[in-house]
Amino acid sequence: MILEKIIEALLFSAQKSLSIREISAVIKGGEAESEPPSSELARVSEAEIAAALEQLKMEYVQQQRAFQLIEKADGWQLASDPAFAKWVRQLFPVPKPARLSAPALETLAIIAYRQPITRADVEAVRGVNIDGVLQTLMERGLVKIAGRAEVPGRPLLYETTHFFLDHFGLRSLDELPNVEELRKRNLPKARPVAPIHRGDADGPGSSTPATTPES
Repeated sequence: MILEKIIEALLFSAQKSLSIREISAVIKGGEAESEPPSSELARVSEAEIAAALEQLKMEYVQQQRAFQLIEKADGWQLASDPAFAKWVRQLFPVPKPARLSAPALETLAIIAYRQPITRADVEAVRGVNIDGVLQTLMERGLVKIAGRAEVPGRPLLYETTHFFLDHFGLRSLDELPNVEELRKRNLPKARPVAPIHRGDADGPGSSTPATTPES
């Protein structure tokens, strides 16, 4: 079918994922330049494009091709089969990115399941200061500021990014394992700390923060 072949050509040529809406716009734009234009393609619906994508995906599996059609958070993309990764990797001899540390992964998991969430609430769960870890996650583009909480002090809220979904191969947050169970589970909350008045720091009842810095 001509529609499937056009979609295949677009996906092969694209440097990024293509959404169904983008594919539709490109097909109709191409038909507008045709002489004479094809009425069938000029009126193609997004449902027809979605069906063609699923058909291509199934055909690649049945034919046991070395590539596959995958649906990502921002659209559809052709990708090599992971079984051939060690050979494909030889074409791109770049330094391997540094792996996330265990503390960073734990912090990222808490944010992913409970977002938007404040830094203090993450620290209440982990029991340690996360300043360094949070900075690393933001520098990697996995976490971003989502606004401010409507509570006293209006602390910043954090959430995962679109790159987070792309990096972990997720179409949406609903694909996280046990997402509903972990979203509903009660977690420790940060307790407000009374301000220390001048002269009280070294007196009876003074205390130090329970958290310790971690990077």
